[in-house]
Amino acid sequence: MADDDPFPPPDERDVWDEPWDGFEAPDDVGLVTEVAAMMSVFAAQRALRVDQLRRNALADAAPYGGAVAGVVERSVRLELAAALRVTEHAAAGLLGFAQALVHRYPAALDALGRAAITERHAEILVDLLDAVEPDVRERVTTTAVELAVQFPVGAFRRRLRALLERERAATLAERHAWAVRDRRVIVEPADDGMAWLHAFLPAVEARAIQGRLTAIAKTLDRSVASGGDHDASGGEDARTMDQRRADVFGDLLIDGETAALPPEAAGIRATVMVTVPVLTLLHGDGPGAVVEPAVVEGVGPIPADRARELTGGADGWTRVLTHPETGIVLSVGRAQYRPPPALRKLIRWRADRCMAPGCGIPADRCEIDHTVAWEHGGATSLDNLAPLCKGHHTVKHHGGWQVEHVADAGGALQWTSPAGRRYLVEPERPVPVFRPTLTDTAPAPF
Repeated sequence: MADDDPFPPPDERDVWDEPWDGFEAPDDVGLVTEVAAMMSVFAAQRALRVDQLRRNALADAAPYGGAVAGVVERSVRLELAAALRVTEHAAAGLLGFAQALVHRYPAALDALGRAAITERHAEILVDLLDAVEPDVRERVTTTAVELAVQFPVGAFRRRLRALLERERAATLAERHAWAVRDRRVIVEPADDGMAWLHAFLPAVEARAIQGRLTAIAKTLDRSVASGGDHDASGGEDARTMDQRRADVFGDLLIDGETAALPPEAAGIRATVMVTVPVLTLLHGDGPGAVVEPAVVEGVGPIPADRARELTGGADGWTRVLTHPETGIVLSVGRAQYRPPPALRKLIRWRADRCMAPGCGIPADRCEIDHTVAWEHGGATSLDNLAPLCKGHHTVKHHGGWQVEHVADAGGALQWTSPAGRRYLVEPERPVPVFRPTLTDTAPAPF
């Protein structure tokens, strides 16, 4: 080939063997996120085409009158199910989802088409917004899409539910009263001689029951480990936490007593964290009243009258006012490793959940972790403590992740993965930053 050939073959050191200048190939995580982004785009395109299929079929049948619309809808559902090789039930769900995105939530469809949200985000948005009143839906749709773009699926679902409950606070007491009438217990048969026992009851009581089961189940493992009489082997209890909870549940309901439980379990009662806006306690929730709903940790909003009942002195309830109170201990510095009880409660109340990316385990089931380890000089203070579930606590210390508190962010954590990606996790209820004033060393709000 001539030396002036404009397209010489690549030699061993040509660009075919080396990256282009300025081009950086994606790492392993990037390769996965590329596919995930394409799946979001394809999901948006599928919604558009499914809805177009339905509208074209209805338009073709329009000359025959509205009486045939139902038959056409059923025919479209059958054809879509056959073409996609899914059930008609799944096809009906896909048709409804597509219709909702295209006609009621076009902003969510646009975000899905830009891969700013996932298909699961879109499904949650449609399910929750379709279940509320049209005027509420109209008010919150824009904010709902913004939340979907900002938060991972689990946090998005919780925040959207909280947003909807705040918007519907005026009718919460009435809706709760009607729902309580449907409380019931159901047995659902399962395979292998098992069954599910479902109880539909007020969320506060359900949360308290789960909390008590968990607290008693934890004592069983400690009792066996210390050589108690509750395991013939005298070794560590081999049952999982779920298995222990189920066993305690059966013992309490069938026997009605705790005599068979270890001494450590005696006297354990339910404890639930109830957060009540101070104005909710002071004002009624009658016609025209606009108050923030009270919130039960891990459950969600409850009616104002129930909140006032719980904050009136009932045992087993921890009450936290949403107006900051400067008397609380925010730090003990290096004086002690274990946070005092009031500080532990504040840390859990602030986060509400495990502070790992996307984790939804309630804070009261988490361990309080020093972000900067105690042995490395970390202080026992509000700005160096956060709840982490046991699994994510292990990952933080042994999985190659770096975690740090974000300064002046009310308790937010920034996680840096082994691949170098950063994930910001914000607490459910950011706590105002407290700093000493120039003339006084006592904590004062900034």
